[in-house]
Amino acid sequence: MQKFVPNYTVRTYTSADYSAWNDFIAQAKNATFLFHRDFMEYHQDRFEDYSLIVEQENNWVAILPANRVGDVVFSHQGLTYGGLVFKEDLKLEKVIFIFKSLIKELYKRKVSKLILKEIPIIYCDFFSDETKYILFLLEAKLIKRDTLAVIDLLKEIQIAKNRIEGVKRGLKNQLIVKEENDFSSFWDSILIPNLINKHNAKPVHTLEEITILKQKFPKNIRQFNVYKENELIGGTTIFESKNVAHSQYISANLLKNEYGTLDYLHHYLITEVFKNKQFFDFGISNEEQGKKLNGGLSYWKESFGSKILTQDFYEVQTKNYSKLEKVII
Repeated sequence: MQKFVPNYTVRTYTSADYSAWNDFIAQAKNATFLFHRDFMEYHQDRFEDYSLIVEQENNWVAILPANRVGDVVFSHQGLTYGGLVFKEDLKLEKVIFIFKSLIKELYKRKVSKLILKEIPIIYCDFFSDETKYILFLLEAKLIKRDTLAVIDLLKEIQIAKNRIEGVKRGLKNQLIVKEENDFSSFWDSILIPNLINKHNAKPVHTLEEITILKQKFPKNIRQFNVYKENELIGGTTIFESKNVAHSQYISANLLKNEYGTLDYLHHYLITEVFKNKQFFDFGISNEEQGKKLNGGLSYWKESFGSKILTQDFYEVQTKNYSKLEKVII
């Protein structure tokens, strides 16, 4: 007996799908506020949006936040993570058929490659490695691997002695941590000068952009500044999702070691502000497509008791869609 193969259709997102898209990610098992259209579109002038919707009989079954550059589609370059998004009740067999429909459609549209950046498991409500298995079937090429430093806050945290010494320096210097709604002081006096001096770079988000995002996602984007005698000496910008508090930006002035600025700040965040969150993600310490590691930065993060989680990036040849045709037995 021939096995029934569900019929899926793939179409490109349009502005008319705004509400339905946001409703879908709110129910997905592997999505965060970064996939909300208000977040994806803050930098729409930089990317040609090419987000895709997979339907079965006009019902949404999966989405792919994406942009297109020439004949290559990326699971959105403006997002920290991405990939195929779907609900918890979707079984592996159907995900395989959905993915096949998606890349077959891309192949028809003259897209040669799909570049996928996986969403780390800590950001998902449930295990969500269906796509990773499918990428194996498609003989996808691993093109990048980053290392995230993550603290499991549900376990006892082993903070290194040198970090505790930094916390004590912060106490001795009577540092104060304040949550702020205004990002301008941190951006202008700490973050931007440090990035220019150390890396000749700028923040991914301009001050105007992060301010707009804060207005749209007031509970998800939070700024914590550190003061000594009313002088701003450091801070961090937190992107908070359901399961994870993530330090998007971390920066302090040149006296950070003397004052224990960043040790004091992150100890406070881990043990007080986010103590009931499941994970604290310091983010990556990698450069050059994951081939280089900033050893000092990684060591500092791991000294807080964080462990290493990898995030993989894959290149899929769309012509390989046929490799999914005879998987199910």
